[in-house]
Amino acid sequence: MGYILWFEQITKDSIPLAGGKGANLGEMFNLKLPVPPGFAITTKAFNKFLEVNKLGNQIDQIISSTDVEETDALMQASATIKKMIEGAEYPMSMKSELIEAYRNLSYNDVSVPQAIELISAGRDFTLVAVRSSATAEDLPTASFAGQQATFLNVKGVKNYLDSVRKAWASLFEPRAIFYRNKQNFQNASISIIVQKMVNSEKSGVMFTANPATGEDNIMIESTWGLGETLVSGEIQPDNFIVSKDGKLLSKFIGTKDKMRIRDVATDRTVVLPVTPEKQKQQTLSEDEILTLAKYGIKLEQHYGKPQDIEFAIEKGRIYIVQTRAITTLGKHFEKEEVAGEPILKGLGSSPGIATGIVRIIKSMQDLGKVQKGDVIVTKMTSPDMVVAMARSVAIVTDEGGVTAHASIVGREMGLPVIVGTINATKVLQDGQKITVDAYKGFVYPGEVELEKPHEEIQATEDHAGELMKELTATSIKVNLVFARNLESISKKADGVGLLRIEHMITESGVHPAKLVREGRKEDYIKILMDGIRPIAQAFSPKPVWVRNLDARSDEFRNLDGGSEEPQEANPMLGWHGIRRSLDEPELLKAEFEAIKRLHEEGLKNVHIMIPFVIHVDEFIKAKNIAKEVGLPQEVKLGIMVETPGAAMTIEDFCKAGIEFISFGSNDLTQMTLGIDRNNAKIAGLYSELHPAVRKMMKYVIKVCHSYRVETSICGEGPSNLPELVEYLVTVGIDSISAEMDAIDEVRQTVIKTERKLLLEAFRNKR
Repeated sequence: MGYILWFEQITKDSIPLAGGKGANLGEMFNLKLPVPPGFAITTKAFNKFLEVNKLGNQIDQIISSTDVEETDALMQASATIKKMIEGAEYPMSMKSELIEAYRNLSYNDVSVPQAIELISAGRDFTLVAVRSSATAEDLPTASFAGQQATFLNVKGVKNYLDSVRKAWASLFEPRAIFYRNKQNFQNASISIIVQKMVNSEKSGVMFTANPATGEDNIMIESTWGLGETLVSGEIQPDNFIVSKDGKLLSKFIGTKDKMRIRDVATDRTVVLPVTPEKQKQQTLSEDEILTLAKYGIKLEQHYGKPQDIEFAIEKGRIYIVQTRAITTLGKHFEKEEVAGEPILKGLGSSPGIATGIVRIIKSMQDLGKVQKGDVIVTKMTSPDMVVAMARSVAIVTDEGGVTAHASIVGREMGLPVIVGTINATKVLQDGQKITVDAYKGFVYPGEVELEKPHEEIQATEDHAGELMKELTATSIKVNLVFARNLESISKKADGVGLLRIEHMITESGVHPAKLVREGRKEDYIKILMDGIRPIAQAFSPKPVWVRNLDARSDEFRNLDGGSEEPQEANPMLGWHGIRRSLDEPELLKAEFEAIKRLHEEGLKNVHIMIPFVIHVDEFIKAKNIAKEVGLPQEVKLGIMVETPGAAMTIEDFCKAGIEFISFGSNDLTQMTLGIDRNNAKIAGLYSELHPAVRKMMKYVIKVCHSYRVETSICGEGPSNLPELVEYLVTVGIDSISAEMDAIDEVRQTVIKTERKLLLEAFRNKR
């Protein structure tokens, strides 16, 4: 069948079968460079997959009838093609060969009988990176940076096969279709590279000639963790310049405030903050820098051209994970002089000078406003921005280095690019005319004439509020019960922070426990699906957090079957939330099953919150039931923080794998202060602004952020107390979920608070 080529079978001439990336990996592997072992799923497999599923002609017709300059049409064409590929089935013989190769890669250090024995004993397949390798990618004349997909930390046969299909489908990302059209590449195919994962403690990119200046020195950029954080431009990397005779000429230590690593508990890639002392710590030792330089020189000599090389380091061992020719050297621009004082400084990473109108890009929705001749100003670019970048005359970013996506694509397109300005999106204003000097890394106001510095600073301060009205760093979500007024609410809110299912059950008239007892679990599942579906559809792709059943024993007493509810002295503190669900697990299974089926319908934005937890064991038990039901991994599991027990042991929950928390401020206040919130006699003592409640919230937010767990609040407090909203924004909460009629007021409070924090930071910086 021949759908697999191992690296030792691949050379630089294997592009038609293994793609550009695969050909380079095979070449390096055979040069005895430290390349992680792996194999290529050849273009033959992709072509056969299309043939068996009769997709080739359909795809050609869709692309040929699409105007790639029309963003909406391009996006629709891409979505249609990707859905076709991801939904198609493997031919049985191909599937068997792909699985066999993965098995061999997982157990290549043992005999076949031993491998079978290990698999039978439950030992899992190895972690791999699944990387696209298109035939029009990593070529000597065009790198096609970031156009296809990479999936890291892939484990298990199902995830592996799904990732291969998704990587195939990425050949038809909007940016990839557009880019091939502009570079005039026809009949592109794709191979998939499967490599053992390197658990990168640090990683980076090395150029054997400076891509921005053309100087004949080696430039290395590095960061902590996986290299995606560096290439995406999210941090300011370390930068080292090494001469070809092995001398370290210069070094710059960047601020690396975040990193991507593998979470050993879940095998997922997570983004974590870097400790303050480590942010400015040098990533690479001098020995590592000079060893990398030797590898770079060897590759440049072998290929006869300057190289762009990716590396990763685990436990002190350097791995080379990719090389490609630098495609942008020699693209020099006539250097012009611009007089006056710059209003912004950064790193010129793609040379040139241009004047144009600023377009601030905060999200993909803003790309449509970029017109021919504009300057894109954004936090960092992504491959999805390529269509808009082609219309611009220059790019300025807050973050990133010479190896960031903006730098690479800018150099290929001949666009002046300045990266690492830190605050371009705050200093520059939408619609402002600027001059970009990417030789020096300076931005000037206007075409030549300059405004006075103090006038420019005042204009920035005055404009800060207007910018914040368009987008808040703190998401504003909504608490929902019914699927009503969804069109207007979904436009206002950034998602649903709390979707209560109790009212769906009340409308049905039957207690869910009765349905389960009578073998009518499917009826309960249908009630939930019918109630959640329209809300998920209206908000898609914004998140919708569904809370599991949390009805007190006195709330459902009037329903059919409610007479069997127990009599409790204080139902508020009694048998409800997760404690009841674990006692009646069929109820919990039905709720998980409903979410599972909604995901199978394509509603991937629905996630789950577990209520009224007091101990991490409850979450672990619920998580195990979710696995038993077969809840997809893409469904995020979170908890309600409504008890001091949950708040004070929040780190245990983070370690157990929660992905979201939401404060139930009503119950948390009640439990913390020992006040029955239904008792009118002591209502005056009840306050969500009590110092103990606020300290508990601050502690939970701090711990969750250290584990990259999203934080929110969904109690009534934010809807009624602007002071609470201001406090939560100040201590860094990620989102606030309000009642429908309070969304606008909450947003205004958030805007004012964020503006205040922004201006304080701005003034302190000055």
